[in-house]
Amino acid sequence: MAEYLSPGVYVEEFDSGSKPMEGVSTSTAGFIGLAERGPVEGTPQLVTNFAEFIRKYGGYLSENEFGEYRFLAYGVEHFFINGGSRCFITRVAPADAAAAKGFSPDSEKPVLSFTAKNPGAWGNNLQIRLTPASKNKTPVLEIVSLPEGKKYRCKNSSGFYPGDIVAFRDTENNTVVYNRVVKNQDNVMEFAEEFGDEVVDTSLLPVRFIQSCEFNLEVSYGDQVEMYENLSLNPEAPSHIEKKTAKSELIQIETGEIPDEIQPVFDLVAGQDMKERIVTMTEGSNGSIASLSADDFIGKDEGAGKRTGIKAFLDNDMVSIMAIPGVVDPNVQLSLVAHCENLGSRFAVLDIPRNAKTIDDVIAHRELFDTNYAALYHPWLQVFDPLDKKNLSIPPSGSVAGIYARSDTTRGVHKAPANEVVRSCVGLDCAFNKGEQDILNPKGVNLIRSFPGMGIRVWGARTATSDGSWKYINVRRLFIYIEESIKANTSWVVFEPNDENLWVRVRRTIDVFLTTLWRNGSLAGTSTDEAFFVNVGRDTMTQDDIDNGRLICVIGVAPVKPAEFVIFRISQKTGDAQ
Repeated sequence: MAEYLSPGVYVEEFDSGSKPMEGVSTSTAGFIGLAERGPVEGTPQLVTNFAEFIRKYGGYLSENEFGEYRFLAYGVEHFFINGGSRCFITRVAPADAAAAKGFSPDSEKPVLSFTAKNPGAWGNNLQIRLTPASKNKTPVLEIVSLPEGKKYRCKNSSGFYPGDIVAFRDTENNTVVYNRVVKNQDNVMEFAEEFGDEVVDTSLLPVRFIQSCEFNLEVSYGDQVEMYENLSLNPEAPSHIEKKTAKSELIQIETGEIPDEIQPVFDLVAGQDMKERIVTMTEGSNGSIASLSADDFIGKDEGAGKRTGIKAFLDNDMVSIMAIPGVVDPNVQLSLVAHCENLGSRFAVLDIPRNAKTIDDVIAHRELFDTNYAALYHPWLQVFDPLDKKNLSIPPSGSVAGIYARSDTTRGVHKAPANEVVRSCVGLDCAFNKGEQDILNPKGVNLIRSFPGMGIRVWGARTATSDGSWKYINVRRLFIYIEESIKANTSWVVFEPNDENLWVRVRRTIDVFLTTLWRNGSLAGTSTDEAFFVNVGRDTMTQDDIDNGRLICVIGVAPVKPAEFVIFRISQKTGDAQ
């Protein structure tokens, strides 16, 4: 409460009405799979277009090397083609995949060790070039002789650090002497070894000066180039090579043991009398695809920032759609479903094996699941493959995730993501007819079908559940949207006094949000009373709840259901006798 200690007029602000609520995103996807390159551990990486995916994770994978696990790139590409705008990626790699390595100079104890940022044969194609450089130079104006030794007053000693190797250059006599900085303060430097009196040069255009010794590093992979200038081997310098390259997307660098003797820095990193150094990277490997197992996709939980596979998405709270394109191992898919159910904030799009071309095979895979947090789609899609320049069958999950995002953006999450055209799809791996769909649709299998004059469309909107209350995808995803939006926008309630004033504000806040949804067509009913209710107060909480700090709000909503079966009943009308 404000203090009123002297007469006057006081103006105060206070909150009295409802808080505005902003709906959370429902169209952000999460993908897991094999890629040419990219991190295999840690937080999933954001990608906002396919070009960015290629830059971070590489392009299409060949069937000969990656087989049935090559579909991540195709899934992400068709996610964007079909209307997706952002997704997060977690890369999976075989346990025996290795990162490429290189050393400079070539010796038993190299000063610099280079390792590709992540495993894969891609690292063998890294181009690394070292060249000598110098950032700072200054003439010596005066030698100060003291009992403890000589000090050298310079014109400007900025940029020189204790531990730096420097060169004294006499351009008139073409001589060079190397030394090490011991101390630098107020333009006065001390060195490991004393210079002669000839180092002093007070002329306007000095021909003798102290020069820093650094080197440049250029790392390139394809059209991606990283340039690091004026690097140092001195750990005390801000330009130390490990500090400057810590955020590189291409390499990791470690420095080895630095010899005590004073010698040119570039000789240390490149070898004697070298004008430049090209480092060869070798031993990068994609690993054995045959060694991949469900564990690699499920991942390991080594703590925040060290999770892999599906578990890596525990560090991400933005994803609402999940897919592992082409991976139909039941253990992996069931783990993905469990992940979505446990979090309660995301929905899984599952593929059915490509070779399941009969009703019995499709149903056999479908019956592995009973969840309202996932949906199954079939058959696989035929698309043009830019890698082999021919049509290729890809799993539908990437395209369907894009259709989810497109439908959410254009119509809203309450609209069933069905009767939607699959873009950039030239055919189906196998065609199912209406009679077969009559069997599969009630089972919760969403078929993709081709219709003359209508193109290829998603023709189903069922979850993989036996619970009739949650059989429609849009109903489950609408509830996820409502629950997450309320959760994200009511943190202001925590630690507020749990009394009637707070209850009224909470009720108003949620009421306004749900009213907006009803007006947008997300909820059923001709009035808000029919569409939803919000109860909070003595009828939802006991005194024990209040005494233990619990505020309980009961909300009920009536979701709109899709017109899955459109029935026109027609009878013959005959003229009455006159």
